Amino acid sequence: MTDEVLIAGFGGQGIMLMGRLLAYGAIYEGLHVTFYPSYGPEMRGGTANCTVVISDERIGSPVRNRFTHLMAMNQASVDKFSERVKPGGVIAFNQSLVDTPPGRTDVMRVGIPANRIAAELKAPQAANMVALGGLLYLLRRIRVPALLKGLARVLPGYRREAIPLNEAAIQRGIDALAGSDRP
Repeated sequence: MTDEVLIAGFGGQGIMLMGRLLAYGAIYEGLHVTFYPSYGPEMRGGTANCTVVISDERIGSPVRNRFTHLMAMNQASVDKFSERVKPGGVIAFNQSLVDTPPGRTDVMRVGIPANRIAAELKAPQAANMVALGGLLYLLRRIRVPALLKGLARVLPGYRREAIPLNEAAIQRGIDALAGSDRP
């Protein structure tokens, strides 16, 4: 089985961190993975997206034009990338920043209130981790301990104290979907 995940938003939302963590989580689960970042012309505030391909088998190329999953952190990403999700795929979006959800009916559409939950945690910078938790729930291939092992590897030493907060944010993202009637 192969999952082709596109994570998109604007610079400063932690899009690349989400992708790297997802990739490391897959590695720690013993899966094959590729991570392919893409930045817009600006960093903070510009566009940012990355592709993470997760498979039980070797992956020939990280480049994809169509995806099984989209995690869109803002309206511009929903508008730009929704049509690139394969029929039967999943469009997850940060409903805190998306006013017009995707209109497609041939995919599963899942809103995650990432910014609202991060604000409840008194950590607005953790919205990406909330969204990543929701994505983990939808993918059902990577367990939280594997993702946290990746988090410990990716975060620089001076950010290690943020691991418990990130773990709480990831769990809240999972819980947000587990408590709904989502799969």
